[in-house]
Amino acid sequence: MEKFNLYISALTIAFILMFQTSYSQMNIPIDKNEFKTSEKSGYKEALNAIKLGDENFESNSMTSFGGYQKALTEYLAANTYNNNNAALNYKLGVCYIFSSEKKKAIPFLEKSYSLNPKVSIDIKYVMGLAYQKCGMYKEAISNYTDFKNSDYKNELKKLKMNEDMYNVEARIKECESAEKLKEHQARVFIDNLGPNINSKYSDYGPVISTDETMMIFTSRREGSVGGRIDIDGQYFEDLYISYNEGDNRWAPPTNMKTLNTDEHDASVGLSPDGSILYTFKGTPDGNLYESTLKGDNWSKPKPLSKNINTKYHESSISISSDGKILYFVSERPKDEFGTPTKGGKDIYISERTAKGEWGPARNIGTPINTEYDEEGVFIHPDNRTLYFSSKREGTIGGYDIFYSEMDDDGNWGEPVNIGIPINTPDDDIFFIVTGNGRYAYMSSNREGSLGLQDIWRITFLGPEKPMVAGTEDNLIASSNALIQTVVKQETVEVKKVRLTIMKGTITDANTGAPLESAIEIVDLEKDEVYATLESNAATGKYLISLPSGKNYGITARTEGYLFHSENVDVPAATSYQEIIKDIKLKPINVGATIILSNIFFDFNKSTLRDISKAELDNLVRLLTVDYPKMVIEIGGHTDNVGSLEYNTKLSTNRAKAVVDYLSAHGVAQERLSYKGYAYQQPIDTNDTEEGRQKNRRVEFKVISVK
Repeated sequence: MEKFNLYISALTIAFILMFQTSYSQMNIPIDKNEFKTSEKSGYKEALNAIKLGDENFESNSMTSFGGYQKALTEYLAANTYNNNNAALNYKLGVCYIFSSEKKKAIPFLEKSYSLNPKVSIDIKYVMGLAYQKCGMYKEAISNYTDFKNSDYKNELKKLKMNEDMYNVEARIKECESAEKLKEHQARVFIDNLGPNINSKYSDYGPVISTDETMMIFTSRREGSVGGRIDIDGQYFEDLYISYNEGDNRWAPPTNMKTLNTDEHDASVGLSPDGSILYTFKGTPDGNLYESTLKGDNWSKPKPLSKNINTKYHESSISISSDGKILYFVSERPKDEFGTPTKGGKDIYISERTAKGEWGPARNIGTPINTEYDEEGVFIHPDNRTLYFSSKREGTIGGYDIFYSEMDDDGNWGEPVNIGIPINTPDDDIFFIVTGNGRYAYMSSNREGSLGLQDIWRITFLGPEKPMVAGTEDNLIASSNALIQTVVKQETVEVKKVRLTIMKGTITDANTGAPLESAIEIVDLEKDEVYATLESNAATGKYLISLPSGKNYGITARTEGYLFHSENVDVPAATSYQEIIKDIKLKPINVGATIILSNIFFDFNKSTLRDISKAELDNLVRLLTVDYPKMVIEIGGHTDNVGSLEYNTKLSTNRAKAVVDYLSAHGVAQERLSYKGYAYQQPIDTNDTEEGRQKNRRVEFKVISVK
């Protein structure tokens, strides 16, 4: 249970700063005699409310502030009977600090101090905390400084309490960092996803597919699989799934009952195409699990290998878009290569081996890891931008979200604080960015939350444009949430993301039925496999992220069908884009033809270019491994530029070049024939360059299967 609590402290609603424990330790009694002197009726009810409030107030721990919420209701009832009790005002202020209505803490604490400046040793510290959490950093510094200059250390010694529970110097530094960051705030809209997603309980840990069509998150709402309630009064964690209906409308979530247990089940990572879900389980040591989507069904979560999971604590995880690298957080003292940890929690990477297994973990090193804790790692699908949370120097409270960009030489840049208002004085950990870089999702207990922890959508606006006149101070982004920004001109283009998303559906060319197909992505210039994936068996859908500046060959294979190839050439200077490639696979029948999209020749010649090798090898595999008796014809085709005689000769020679390659790589000559069709069998118009390009092609036709 201890290991589980460590995780909850770091990654769930219990984003409570280390000094929260002081409130239960510095639990000042409420003088009940002050209630007896009141002329109001309801004395017994007030005392009972105080009793219940104290029980809940004292129940708070490093794993939850749920007790504060229950205590708040009781204390407010008692406060209506006597609102001039210093200790009661103090406790009301503390409760509000850890609610979504933090600003209400300040008047209660100020009143408590005015009624009795010595109500508690830490009254000035708590007032500083309230101001800090409300973004009033100068006021926070003033109160923290008063506390720092007080005699609190001697008072704590008398009570045999550790002075380290109040790290006031660190709090002041956080406020100073916040003052600097406020000068250059991030231009964003921050929208609550509303009651369709968020509940009155804690909802957090969102993970989304790259194209923002699917979201899985963790919730502690009613209806949990086990139906169990934890010590904080909330239900055990369950996984929920929701689908985007467009215009930022998410469908009501569904409990993922086949994955949930009667223990805690939390979402921590999702592959870019949404086919692999990573979850966390706190027992026995705090480990990471993997579940794969097959058709409509998720496989039973299985623990990751010993190279990832250890006897130490492993928490968040993220996988690169090519599926070759895992980024994860661990508390292990050193990596598999002997490199010691930089701090308590560090980010590690593991590379997939040739056998498809995860290799030894390696500490990602500086400048990412520090002597402080790092958490909540997320690698963007561009494989160049790493988002993570850290307690390093320069935060504004607890964990802050940072990002680092990899240069062309593979070196990580100095991490940058993502800024205010995304980062808050509380712990900010769950943060993921969509493929286009325009939106992000996070969980936070900020003003406007419907529950203890809510999921929010962030819209990045890019560089500031001049102000324009507006009659409102706020804009409504949805029916459920207030956008926390000012009115400005229309949004401008945000920083470009060098990424292409290719997605589509693979179906039977004759029936239209969806097919599960093995897809291989090849970097044609390097002649190496970039990634492999499968389309979904139930829907035929697939999605792949493609970094820019490369020429890719895409091949889809399903048993009993001819393979299908596509070519995607992504320029180096491109910004984010989505390409829809629906693929229709043809059953292997006599007369069936396919276009070999990734065979290239020198201009006006029949010389095969080196980047054709991957496609030619696919054809060799089909004829030597899959169908060793198949007989085919290779056909060459051109556009109508030039004479028929010239194009017939060119197309014939190109078809022959392909046959020669196949023959040289083990395919019997008698199974091969070739023919040049020139421009006599166009598949598109020859009146446009795009059409002519499609007409310039090499095909193969099945003559017999045997």
